[in-house]
Amino acid sequence: MQLQVARIGKPHGIRGEVTVQVLTDAPGDRFVPGTQFIVEPASSGPLTVFSARWNKDILLLAFDEIETRNQAETLRGAKLFIETEDIGADDDDEGWYEHELVGLDVRVGGNVVGKVSGLHTMPVQDLLVVTTAAGQEVLVPFVEQIVPEVNVGDKYLVVTPPPGLFEVNADESADEPAAGNQPAGERGTEAGSNA
Repeated sequence: MQLQVARIGKPHGIRGEVTVQVLTDAPGDRFVPGTQFIVEPASSGPLTVFSARWNKDILLLAFDEIETRNQAETLRGAKLFIETEDIGADDDDEGWYEHELVGLDVRVGGNVVGKVSGLHTMPVQDLLVVTTAAGQEVLVPFVEQIVPEVNVGDKYLVVTPPPGLFEVNADESADEPAAGNQPAGERGTEAGSNA
């Protein structure tokens, strides 16, 4: 199986470097010179890392196959993959990859409150993107205290959210205050789900 580790952004400079959105927790291991990536679309690859450097918090990559800015421009939006057998056994025990999490039911207190629709890899902590039944996106810190159980086999994870986490987006999306004091968990009609 292939694992996506980056998405190529815009060219940087005139010598073929590109910015990349890093989608791995171990960029220092994944983007070393000589590493070859499978590319989607396939017509853009394979690509072999020539150099990798950080410009503030943006990773810049140069590839053996790309020498000019015009060539780099053709890579914009391309996805970089590695084969999962390149991943050490220890890595499998340390966490989950986005493709393993997307589609899992999100349970709070035994109730399904939504599905995982993405994972944002951040410098300090990762954030799960949970899409609720009403179609709202809620960002959940992917830490053990808030997500104590991930069961990929049975397709669910358990969230113990701090008070208000799932109500915050609902409150912010409402343009008008609700009449009366309705509990956060009640919904008057389904008409608001199209907003």
